[in-house]
Amino acid sequence: MPTTDPILTLARRLATRAGAFLLEGWTRPRTTVQTKSSGTDMVSEMDRGAEQLIVDAVLAARPDDSIVGEEGTAREGTSGVRWIIDPLDGTTNYLYGLPAWSVSIAVEVDGELHVGVVDAPVFHQQYWSLAGAGAWLGVERLRASVVTDHRSALVATGFSYSADQRAEQGRLVAQLLPRIRDIRRGGSAALDLCWAASGRVDAYYESVCEWWDVAAGTLIGREAGAVVTHSNGKSPGRCVAAPPSLHEALTVALAAASAACA
Repeated sequence: MPTTDPILTLARRLATRAGAFLLEGWTRPRTTVQTKSSGTDMVSEMDRGAEQLIVDAVLAARPDDSIVGEEGTAREGTSGVRWIIDPLDGTTNYLYGLPAWSVSIAVEVDGELHVGVVDAPVFHQQYWSLAGAGAWLGVERLRASVVTDHRSALVATGFSYSADQRAEQGRLVAQLLPRIRDIRRGGSAALDLCWAASGRVDAYYESVCEWWDVAAGTLIGREAGAVVTHSNGKSPGRCVAAPPSLHEALTVALAAASAACA
């Protein structure tokens, strides 16, 4: 089990620290809840506080690194190392007292994913990966599902904050459901990818994802043996994660479901 990579060590420590900060405030009434891209896209002082905690610590330890965060951090560095931070993935769950939320930290080196960490404080679980060294839940190595037939696949998904996109996604789900075993909607894309990496679900797809939502989970999924693809590279677009035996069939099923909605 890899433990000596300094970037991995720092990322795991910061994810744990941010998770503890969020967990301590989880049951307190929120004093500042605002919206971002739509009336349903919520952000709280806890999202911003967790991001600032991580950013400050990264800059103290590695001042030449680049950092991008969901809550507005955009810092250019010179080291070739870039941190991609979603300080609270699953804000709606967090604010409603539901447990499926997480801290997601990914690190790229020269444009390639090097480290992925997803910390789920309520579950006392931390998923992590190092490029070329596997994916892990604590000290347990992760393996993706071995399901080969998409008709037997339990598939996780998520929905946009845009009403129009959500309506389209609802039509897609209606078409997809008869083609698979069932759908699960957890509310945290980072955790959905980790659950696909660990076989808790057989696959995951989402139509519109930001890179900070899925960067850490992408590496964790790939290191666990899943195929994880993005329709538009690292920009917003569809993310599909599934074992090699299932990925193509699921992609075809999604395409067929999309065509039926047209």
